[in-house]
Amino acid sequence: MATSAAGDGAGHAATPESLGYRLPAEWEPHAATWLAWPHRHATFLGDFAPIPRVYARVIRVLARHEPVRVIASGAVLDEAHDSVGGVTGVTLVDIPTSDSWIRDTGPVFLLPRTGIAIEPAAVAWEWNAWGGKYPPWDADAAVARAVARHEGLQVFTPGLVLEGGALETDGEGTLLVNARCIDTKTRNPGVGRDRLEAVLREQLGVEKVLWVGGELAGDDTDGHIDQLARFVAPGRVLAARQPDRLDPNHAPLAANLALLESLVDARGRRLEVVPVDIPSRFCFGGVQLPASHLNFYVGNGVVLVPVFHEPTDNRALALLEDCFPGRRIEPLPAEELVRGRGGIHCITRDQPASLRHSPSAGQDC
Repeated sequence: MATSAAGDGAGHAATPESLGYRLPAEWEPHAATWLAWPHRHATFLGDFAPIPRVYARVIRVLARHEPVRVIASGAVLDEAHDSVGGVTGVTLVDIPTSDSWIRDTGPVFLLPRTGIAIEPAAVAWEWNAWGGKYPPWDADAAVARAVARHEGLQVFTPGLVLEGGALETDGEGTLLVNARCIDTKTRNPGVGRDRLEAVLREQLGVEKVLWVGGELAGDDTDGHIDQLARFVAPGRVLAARQPDRLDPNHAPLAANLALLESLVDARGRRLEVVPVDIPSRFCFGGVQLPASHLNFYVGNGVVLVPVFHEPTDNRALALLEDCFPGRRIEPLPAEELVRGRGGIHCITRDQPASLRHSPSAGQDC
C-alpha cells in the first residue's frame, strides 16, 4: 500500500533526498513503460480517428522490449482492450484519466542510491493542466497517486505543481529544467526560485539544478525540457536548433543553445552540447506545432524517435544511433500525435527497474 513520507523522528517530514533516493536516467533499465489510452477528442487538432492507432503502434513497439501498462477506465478501457489487450507484454490497468499525457500526469519514480536498502518510491506532484489551460482535469490530478498505489510504492507529495515533461536528468545528480514552465504564476504563485530549486533537490535526490530557457511555437506546456534538451549520457546533451531565421523558434533555441554550452553539471563537467535541427515552420491548418525530434523515448534496447517526413529526420536518427549503440532506433511518424502539441516522450512514463545498474548510454555523439 502506498503511503506518504515518514517522519524523521524529530517532527520533520523525511524527504527522498534524506532517505537516500535518486532520480534515475531514462536509459537505465526499466521495469515497465506506462501509457494512458487517448479519448479526449478536443486535445487534437483535426481528425481524432488516427490517434488511437498511433498509441497502439507505440505500445506494440515497446511491448517487444519491456512490459507495457496502459491505464484507462470504463468505455475507454474497453477501447484499449479491443486495440491492444491481446498484445503480449501489455497489461491494462483500470485508472480513470482526463487526458492521455502520462509523462506529465504520472508519478516520477525514484530508486535508492547504491548501497541503501530501501524500496523504490514515487513523487506525485500537483496537477492543474499546464497552468489551468484545459479543464476539467480532476481525473488526471489523481493519476500519479493511483499508479503508485497500484505498484505498492511509498508516495511523496511535495505540494508543488509540476509536470514530468519539465524534468530531465543524467542519473548522476544533474537536473535540467526550464524556468518558463515551473517558476510561473499559473503553477506555483508566490514560490520563489530558491524554494523551487530546494524542493526539486529534496524530492528528486539531485545535487544540481540547471535552469535553462527556450520555447517552441505552439507548445502549450510553456517550454517543457523534453522538447528542447535531452541528456544522452552524463555530461552530454542533445539540444534543439532551428536554422531557419524566418521560423519563430530560431532565436529562442539559439539563445538556449548558448546557455546550455555555458553550464557545468553536478560532477563539474562543462556540458557537451550537440545541436539537433528540428522541422521548420511545421503547421497544421495554419497553426504552427511543436515538432521536435528531441521528444524521443529511451526504452530497454530501443529508442523511439518522432519523425515528420521532413529533411531533418535522417540526421536526427543518425545522431541517436551514435548516442545509443546497442539499442534499436525506431522511427515513428509523429505528424498525427503532434496535432495534440505533444510527442512520443509526452505519452510515455518510464518505471525504472528496482535493481541498481550503473548508468551507461554510449559513445560520443
